[in-house]
Amino acid sequence: MPNIILAGFMGTGKSTVGQLVAASLGMTFVDTDDLVEQATGATIRDLFLRSEAIFRKFESVVCLQAALHNGLVISTGGGALLNEKVRTAFEMSGMIVCLHASVDEIMRRVGADPNRPLFGTREEVEALLNARAAHYASLPYHVDTTGKLPEQVASEVIELWHSTMN
Repeated sequence: MPNIILAGFMGTGKSTVGQLVAASLGMTFVDTDDLVEQATGATIRDLFLRSEAIFRKFESVVCLQAALHNGLVISTGGGALLNEKVRTAFEMSGMIVCLHASVDEIMRRVGADPNRPLFGTREEVEALLNARAAHYASLPYHVDTTGKLPEQVASEVIELWHSTMN
């Protein structure tokens, strides 16, 4: 069974929705940030404090490993698919769905979470979103999560899954 890969900016609901999708479809849920933390014994924040490049190296390794499996719902870090090798591996392993949310919604959901190393002021969030906009737009499937319950978003992802698998 091909994988479902959830991509998009932080705070768009990838982990929450991914767990719901996996449970509904009888698939296994995997969060690449959790895999990085398990592999390194360090938190994402600690890795970023050392350097973003170190984090991205570990992230690409766990993403490439996850892409080798089938039947997974994979929640990726917001920048994971910026790596072309990772993106290609995920494209070959399943369906990539980019989750979106408004800046206001992202700010409300993430707030001042100290575990989000790239999260900052509204201006910083907007700048990072703008820098990644073309990348996110190039992904094949999109679901806006703004103002929706996680269950609603999960249903939309599952509907996309069924429509692409038939």
